[in-house]
Amino acid sequence: MRRSSTLARQVLLVRVGRRDGDLHATSDLSMPEHRYADRPRRRYELTRVERADVASIVPVSPALGPTTPVDDDSTMSIPLLPGERTVARRMKFAVVNACTLSSLMLGMLAIFLAMQGEVRVAALCLIACVVFDGLDGALARKFGVASPFGAQMDSLADMCSFGLAAPVVVYASLAGSVSTPAAAVACALVAACAAIRLARFNVSPKDGRFFCGVPTTMAAAVLALTVAIGLPVPGIVLVAGVALLAFAMVSSFPYAKLARLVKLPPWLWLAPVIGALIDIRLTFALIVVGYLVSGPVLWLRQRRTA
Repeated sequence: MRRSSTLARQVLLVRVGRRDGDLHATSDLSMPEHRYADRPRRRYELTRVERADVASIVPVSPALGPTTPVDDDSTMSIPLLPGERTVARRMKFAVVNACTLSSLMLGMLAIFLAMQGEVRVAALCLIACVVFDGLDGALARKFGVASPFGAQMDSLADMCSFGLAAPVVVYASLAGSVSTPAAAVACALVAACAAIRLARFNVSPKDGRFFCGVPTTMAAAVLALTVAIGLPVPGIVLVAGVALLAFAMVSSFPYAKLARLVKLPPWLWLAPVIGALIDIRLTFALIVVGYLVSGPVLWLRQRRTA
């Protein structure tokens, strides 16, 4: 039986060798070590070159990374300034980004001044940040050099100036008047809500009429003016106002943009001007409270008309 099985195996190997075109199949019978060397090729009918081709398309583990170098010349780089790249447009693009960087540097300066106790000067630096933040957007639209890079730069500068510098200045101004944990929590809320507000603004569709929540620029302007003019209110009221302003930034209430406020009838601007001449602190507080209340009022009005 053992001899017959060996004979059958030899016949089978001879037939396989003839099918594959191997003229030396009979000689392989006397060489067991060579008989199995070519088994993968006979089984899958693949040559060594074909096996290399198969290996080149084998899936690679994500942990190994791409085989193409990152700095390969075939990769296309995204230009920072889309459109025609003339010298004049590059200069305008540089001016716009210089305004953005100026807002960023002024925010850093406000932090340094607040750490040294110069909270009034730090608040003025924040007001200058608001001016430069509005200037870079206006210049970008006027010069026609608006770009995704500029939008991201503006968002990062706003986070530094209005999401970090403003809470630090407010925290330094509240030192000694309220408990440290309460001031820290309120200022941390401003930073967290500013980050959420900016991230939501970057990915949300834009509305030309209203803001969805209080913008970070306006919130920082309110905080800076509050510190600069020194509202005569108790510290606990200031902490509550800071926390309320932080939550207003991430709310869904519609707030009118400045362009709509400018189009209001002139006689409506007469009352704030006269009030500022009489008592600027009280007038400022009433304007801020009125603007914060306008969001829920507009929201209720839209719900009723819908």
